[in-house]
Amino acid sequence: MSIAIQIPFEERHDEDARRAALTYVGEAFALAALDGIHADAVAEAALCAAMCELVAVHGEDNAAQIAARLAERVAAGEFSVSQRQ
Repeated sequence: MSIAIQIPFEERHDEDARRAALTYVGEAFALAALDGIHADAVAEAALCAAMCELVAVHGEDNAAQIAARLAERVAAGEFSVSQRQ
């Protein structure tokens, strides 16, 4: 017997949208690499563009709170692609 967990449509849609958005960002990194642009330059530009969008949507204070939480998540290894030692 399997149990299906019902996820509200809005949450499913948000998760699907985030997954699709991450695919678009990955494709942008790949296209930039084909043009000889280093990944760190693309990453910094992506962060700046993302922060501009967050400020436009949520305002400076909320965007700053999001950025502060990102620092904690980075330190915790959430974005690491390799296993932490």
